[in-house]
Amino acid sequence: MPEYRAGFNHDIALSSQALATRGLEINFRTPEQTVNAQIGNFLIDKGILQPGQLEQALHVKEGAKEKLGQLLVQLGFVSERDLAASTAEMLELELAQVEQYQNPLDISDRVNKDFLIRNRVLGLDESDQALTVAMADPGDSYLIDALELSTGKHIQPVVGTSSDIQAALEQLFEKDEALAEVTESAVTVAEGNLDDIERLKDMASEAPVVRSVNQVLVRALEMRASDIHIEPHESGLRIRYRIDGVLRKMPPPSKLSSAAVVSRVKVMANLNIAERRLPQDGRIKIRVEGREVDMRISTIPTLYGESVVIRLLDQRGVPLDFESLGFDGVNLSRLNNLLKHPQGIILVTGPTGSGKTTTLYAALRRLNTPEKKILTVEDPVEYQLEGTNQIQVQPKIDLTFANALRSILRQDPDIIMIGEMRDTETAKIAVQAALTGHKVLSTLHTNDAPSSITRMLDMHVDDFLLTSTIDGVLAQRLVRRLCTHCRESYIAPEETCAKYQLHALNDLPAEPTLYRAVGCDHCDNSGYRGRGTIAEVLVMSEGLRQAINQRSTADEIRAIAIGEGMITMHQDGLRKALRGITTLDEVERVTQAGHVDG
Repeated sequence: MPEYRAGFNHDIALSSQALATRGLEINFRTPEQTVNAQIGNFLIDKGILQPGQLEQALHVKEGAKEKLGQLLVQLGFVSERDLAASTAEMLELELAQVEQYQNPLDISDRVNKDFLIRNRVLGLDESDQALTVAMADPGDSYLIDALELSTGKHIQPVVGTSSDIQAALEQLFEKDEALAEVTESAVTVAEGNLDDIERLKDMASEAPVVRSVNQVLVRALEMRASDIHIEPHESGLRIRYRIDGVLRKMPPPSKLSSAAVVSRVKVMANLNIAERRLPQDGRIKIRVEGREVDMRISTIPTLYGESVVIRLLDQRGVPLDFESLGFDGVNLSRLNNLLKHPQGIILVTGPTGSGKTTTLYAALRRLNTPEKKILTVEDPVEYQLEGTNQIQVQPKIDLTFANALRSILRQDPDIIMIGEMRDTETAKIAVQAALTGHKVLSTLHTNDAPSSITRMLDMHVDDFLLTSTIDGVLAQRLVRRLCTHCRESYIAPEETCAKYQLHALNDLPAEPTLYRAVGCDHCDNSGYRGRGTIAEVLVMSEGLRQAINQRSTADEIRAIAIGEGMITMHQDGLRKALRGITTLDEVERVTQAGHVDG
């Protein structure tokens, strides 16, 4: 971006005499105001920011001290990560990577410690002539000149997020008196004074603990994590994020005790902070970077304290349409046809975390019209859909799936969504609802589509009722999508083609092309960014009805379905690997299959 870079070396009026007396080379840079103006336009050009949002932020900035980038993050218009990546690209600077924060330099002997913390500056590397620092605002020329004046070295800035730099600075200066007091008190509690509940509550409200937990939450949202795992161990606290379905270890927020961090989460979720022997569940609804985020909290006692898992439900980041979720071709066509049926049951099956609920929401969004009344029974209500009536299951007051279903049938619904068929009673009521003209959507926990039929039979649903009400079954998994910026193509070796029977797939070239993950700044060097669906859609037919009435096995039902045109999940995954959407390793990881036919 030469037009942006050109402004970075623009002359400004500085006190060059002071620099000259130190024998330092004078570098002229863009004033902060120029970079501020450019970053807004750059974010608009990248499609990250809307013009109206920039106008709103500039209006707010008139009465605020914050810089434009900070305001954009606070208003929720951009994430810290997007801001940092865009700033790096605009100024043609490097973006600091996670591993660079692991062993930062302590330059507080030359630069005032408070100055570094206040301005979010972290030393990363040093040579005889230059000092590399991570900065949240590398366009601040005055700050860079001050650093050069203090260190006597050329400053080479790289771009970092405020939260990452702040967390690294806290770790670097953890021996400060103020932080030492917090650390010592935390160690005292961890070593056996846990019965002092009031002290634990006080610890959970102390600024370092609050700030550390907030950083964990914000960082997880920026990295598109679906879950946060906070795990106490003998050696200390471990933080892991589940990103695109895979757990990644993150630097702990600071050397505070796990009890303090867990207590802070429990306080936020209104859980019983005194109860550490039994599992607890709760919810948090907070505002992060200008947007509301729902979080489901689960705690469980372990050997070294309570382990916490936080499920992040960020509606803004979830596309509720089939194409964006990864459905295409035959599967998309079959799914759309199933949704056109006015009554009957559609089941979505797969293990926990395979995207079943999101697919159901996408289906409801497509079915949601003013002419249809939609009622849902969920545990919990994960996303709020305008125009639908959503019911939260509450077992404590006996509002179970079955009891809620009995009541909503008297509400004259056209479409019913059941979060999960957990027992025989729920399954039988759903079948009765479908028989009386309702369209029913629900989830089930099985490995594939044919197994859902046998699972329903095991739940004591009569076979003749099953064949009369089931319209189709969708089984799915989530695979990581290859990063389009760094994926690398290669010609599939003959042994790979033979192993996966790639030549048996239709429309395949003589030399099939596959892709491998590489890693770059856009994907945090993982090679993947985001997830998509691989699926199989079983549509009820006369042949399948006869097989079910004869109590055929899941393998026999699968063979009939494939003969009638069903594409298995494994086949769908192979096709997407050949199109550069994912890799063969990902397909194998989630299907755990080495064969084409399921």
